[in-house]
Amino acid sequence: MKGDNFPMKNDKQAIHQFALGLIATDGRRVGSRLATHFGVSRQVANGYLSALLADGLVDAEGSTQARVYRLRTLAEASHTYARAGLQEDVVWRRDFAPLVAHLPANVRDIWGHGVTEMVNNAIDHSGSDDVRVRLTRNAVATEVQIADDGEGIFQKIQRALGLFDAREAILELAKGKLTTAPAQHSGERIFFTSRTMDVFEIRSGRLVFSHAGAQRDVLTETCTDVAGTEIAMRLANTSTRTLREVFDAFADPEEYSFDRTVVPLRLAQHEGEKLVSRSQAKRVAHRFERFKLVQLDFAGVEEIGQAFADELFRVFADAHPDVQLLPINASAPIAHMVSRVTAARAIR
Repeated sequence: MKGDNFPMKNDKQAIHQFALGLIATDGRRVGSRLATHFGVSRQVANGYLSALLADGLVDAEGSTQARVYRLRTLAEASHTYARAGLQEDVVWRRDFAPLVAHLPANVRDIWGHGVTEMVNNAIDHSGSDDVRVRLTRNAVATEVQIADDGEGIFQKIQRALGLFDAREAILELAKGKLTTAPAQHSGERIFFTSRTMDVFEIRSGRLVFSHAGAQRDVLTETCTDVAGTEIAMRLANTSTRTLREVFDAFADPEEYSFDRTVVPLRLAQHEGEKLVSRSQAKRVAHRFERFKLVQLDFAGVEEIGQAFADELFRVFADAHPDVQLLPINASAPIAHMVSRVTAARAIR
């Protein structure tokens, strides 16, 4: 008997996509999971999996009961380029665009933007002799890695801005409008590229900056020391996201200027610290004056001190009346502290 969620016969494509998604997550017990989800027999479910095998989209190992499925790599390319004289549009058009030519136009546009922007970033800022680019595509998603052996992006930002810790560079990246070469760039490319992808990561030294959809911006520290900078990007082949909607989310609809940002305040917390001081607030507010609307994302922050709140929501707000500070994902204690400060400011 078919379950309530079982697609009609002409939805075979949707069934195959669901099965591919299961395999991408965990290649074990795929037949039984597929059968359970759609309320069909294992025999019917295995028929769909056999079709994926016949189409060359997946590989399988083991007997029927213990079979493990894996997504097959359908296209891949890896090139190492001398940085001197390198042109990012040529890299994309000649070596990588053909590998995603059959994907939807919006996905191709995102990849063209992401690859050219990140290769250009390595050309202009890394100082490395070489730039390495690798693309792999399976039936579910495409991934691109771009690497160099330069100074390292976090260390370079730390040095250029005179920051105390390389981890502070990640907070600056998350804000957007950051560049160490203002005469050449607006500082928008990493910010926007990270938001066009399903997963975007930058690794340098022992730090990893990642942006993954609703997870927003996350900082982790690893035991592996990465020389230079490594950027990894992943996007579903069937993504409906468009470049226009990503840009519009952070731009004035009339002026088309990048004037909005979301700042994840958990990136301002070093391990074991709380956000309590005016110095911390000043670091958080650095370059806020370049925006009209700053959403302060308190997800992952339990509480803040009075001095921190006062510096942001009274001192900075008074000095920059054209910048709107909007707290989001604030706990009750944080919301109460912000309310105390803004109420005191209002009655002065």
